[in-house]
Amino acid sequence: MGKNKDIKDMSIYEASDFWDEHDFGEFDDIEEVNGFQFSLERKKYVGIDSDLYAIIKKKAKTLNKSEDVLINEWLSEKAAT
Repeated sequence: MGKNKDIKDMSIYEASDFWDEHDFGEFDDIEEVNGFQFSLERKKYVGIDSDLYAIIKKKAKTLNKSEDVLINEWLSEKAAT
């Protein structure tokens, strides 16, 4: 990776490789950002039969959604009835 590559243009793999070889102590011009907020959602994980999961994964791919989004949509619909 070139020295001039903007951090916004790094792939996760490039960033991983970069931080394997560097640490924050090398940089004097790092700006601290205050006011960052986030919230964590509690989630409950349940087991799904592997054959059923394969079907869900295939269906999610055809709908261009992640498996967890599709499962949550289906469960929400079912729970509302």
